[in-house]
Amino acid sequence: RYGALGHMVAEGGRPADLSDGRIVAARIQGIQPGARGRPGEKVGLFEPGDALGTIDKNTPVGIFGQLLKAPASGLGPVPVALKHEIEKGKAEILTVLEGGRIESFEVEVVAVERQSRPGGKGLVIRVTDPRLIRRTNGIVQGMSGSPILQDGKLVGAVTHVFINDPLRGFGVLA
Repeated sequence: RYGALGHMVAEGGRPADLSDGRIVAARIQGIQPGARGRPGEKVGLFEPGDALGTIDKNTPVGIFGQLLKAPASGLGPVPVALKHEIEKGKAEILTVLEGGRIESFEVEVVAVERQSRPGGKGLVIRVTDPRLIRRTNGIVQGMSGSPILQDGKLVGAVTHVFINDPLRGFGVLA
């Protein structure tokens, strides 16, 4: 099983019908950096080949489904942090800026919302890594689902950029 994105896939503000959807590998070809009032984006291409998995659900906190084969990330399992273990302060995100190579970048957890029900905006993060700022100017479209790690544990995933401050964005709690 897998979960991805951290937000719903929508068409015209309504949930997209993904009942026959598949997840596939992609390669990032370029980056359009973000700016105040204009979200940037990753530019990528789907790779040819078999699907990595099916899509069973399209929910407010992401898509979920069955893996048909493991992605070639080389990353192993990571423990999940409970809400009370997440603290304001240093963290990292894992994301791809070029090709298929996953890189780690420093961020700061600015706020943790102690939610009583599931929601897509339980974390506020700020990009602090100079390498990521140079390449993207912060969070860009296409980073949705990028894992947020703190103290070696999965705390959440990137979901949204602040349109007027691309250095900051929201994350969904793991």
